[in-house]
This record gives sequence, structure tokens and C-alpha cells, in this order.
Amino acid sequence: MSTAVLTDRQRVAVQAYLRLLYTVRAAFDGPSDPHRPPVVPTAALAEADRALAEAGLAGTEEEFFRLLGGWCP
Repeated sequence: MSTAVLTDRQRVAVQAYLRLLYTVRAAFDGPSDPHRPPVVPTAALAEADRALAEAGLAGTEEEFFRLLGGWCP
């Protein structure tokens, strides 16, 4: 399997996605509280959306996950 060489924008998109993934995981890993459901910060979602769009990866999930898998297996 060859290693993908990412552009700077693609790398930023992958990093933003991973931060979002870790944020979501942390939100759901904590103790459940029926009075306060886990919330993902709007800023984390916006950062990932912006980075994906700037890298030309918005709407190209297959390409993005190929890059993600090559960079961070």
C-alpha cells in the first residue's frame, strides 16, 4: 500500500477531522447526564467544514477517507 502525500490544505482538513473525531469521542465517553446531553462545540464542526471545503474535499468522502487512511491508518 502506498502512502498518500497530502497537500497542506489536505493535511489541515485531516487534522481538523481528527480533532472533531476526538471531541465527539470525548463527549460520548463521559458520564451520561439526562439533563445535559453531550454537545459537540459548533466551532469544532465549523473548523472541520471549513478545512474540508478549502482542501476541495467537501462532498468527496471517498477521496477524503482514502487520504485519511493513508496518512493516519
